[in-house]
Amino acid sequence: MSHSPDRTDVPELIRARPVRRPGRVISAVVVAVLAAMAVNALVTNPNFRWDLVWLYARDVTVIKGVGWTLLLTAASMAIAVVLALALAIMRRSDNPVMRAVAWFYIWFFRGTPIYTQLTFWGLLAVLYPRLSLGVPFGPEFVVFSTNDVFNAAWAAIIGLALNEAAYLAEIFRSGLASVDAGQGEAARALGMKESTILRRIVIPQAMRVIVPPTGNETISMLKTTSLVLAVPFTLDLTFVTNSVGNRLFLPIPLLMVAAIWYLLITSVLMVGQHYLERYYGRGFAGAGSGPRGGKGLGKKQQAILAAGTTKDDPFLEYTP
Repeated sequence: MSHSPDRTDVPELIRARPVRRPGRVISAVVVAVLAAMAVNALVTNPNFRWDLVWLYARDVTVIKGVGWTLLLTAASMAIAVVLALALAIMRRSDNPVMRAVAWFYIWFFRGTPIYTQLTFWGLLAVLYPRLSLGVPFGPEFVVFSTNDVFNAAWAAIIGLALNEAAYLAEIFRSGLASVDAGQGEAARALGMKESTILRRIVIPQAMRVIVPPTGNETISMLKTTSLVLAVPFTLDLTFVTNSVGNRLFLPIPLLMVAAIWYLLITSVLMVGQHYLERYYGRGFAGAGSGPRGGKGLGKKQQAILAAGTTKDDPFLEYTP
């Protein structure tokens, strides 16, 4: 004889109440008040001279300084990336001489201040008034004046690039090391050359690790160009705004002009870095904003995940 359950036996639904977090509200209010105070201090203080800031932010001399700053950044990073990749490969080489040379380069350029290095490159013509190509301790085939081929712009670019390459080399080395060694072994078993393995297999996967810190180094390089006065190079944004401010005896408005331009360029670089990271992070867990990383996947992969026919981990059912 079956027993019909009584209505009193049915458990009631749990009425869950959200946990109150007063600390979040208080901290948000404090931060909002501090932000409002900072904005008020910037806007209402007449010493900032926002009329001059707006005027000189569009000045032709300042715009040329922005162009030179971008040129120094782009040229230095381009040279540094090529040199850093070569150094990273040398650090991974089986040849002890190649490893030692790469280690010494990284040790020296990371161990000396960038301002000292830029000063040295600016004084290169004093140390070596003329440069030559020929046999060491033998005849010289081509001789030319250092000042004729090594002006302040080239000294600034080379000085920045050589210093940056030492930092990027370690970033590239860690990125190359992040790729499983078994993939290289499988490629060798298929008869691929080492250069092909590096170009087609290792580097594309290492880019996911390399891009974020390289983007940070690019932004850092943008601001490091303000030190090229040590060469001396006098066409960059920082020197131009300082010279105009000193001429007007109003340094603060021109410092704000430089800060606004640096913030604007940095914002653009951060957007580009975001899209590069999303591009090279496709197919990896956490590449997207959703719980399954679908935003960073291709359209076909997103459709398969949305259908619910597969799991994040295909071996989840078989792994204890």
